[in-house]
Amino acid sequence: MEPCKYATLDELAQSCATCQKCALGETRTKLVFGVGNPNADLMFVGEAPGEQEDLTGTPFVGRAGQLLDKFLYAVDIERKDVYIANILKCRPPKNRDPLPAEEDACIDYLREQVRQIQPKIIVCLGRIAAQRLIDPGFKVTKQHGEWIE
Repeated sequence: MEPCKYATLDELAQSCATCQKCALGETRTKLVFGVGNPNADLMFVGEAPGEQEDLTGTPFVGRAGQLLDKFLYAVDIERKDVYIANILKCRPPKNRDPLPAEEDACIDYLREQVRQIQPKIIVCLGRIAAQRLIDPGFKVTKQHGEWIE
């Protein structure tokens, strides 16, 4: 995908909806592109949609999403004020970890989301997101909560 190819997030989502760069495009129920404020200062990035997300087309609506909502509520942040996305836009079978080739196929969509939203802070939700966005050697058990420029 060429940088700056899409004028809006909607155009990017439409392109993503027809993506067949990996086999997951054939097995998804719904595309799980991203949701929230397109001008958010705070962006959350997870690894991939789960079953509930695949059914609804919305990221973080299953058990992990309910926990995220509780955390947001605890710090007085409304979900509508942030942007939430995943590295993968389609659910891996049986919620397995994303394959590196699947991440490679999707990462440019996430990069374009970040370019358009221009968040001040990106929060990686989990090991896969942290290893892909921060450092392949990132250790959640040792480094969770670290601020990285």
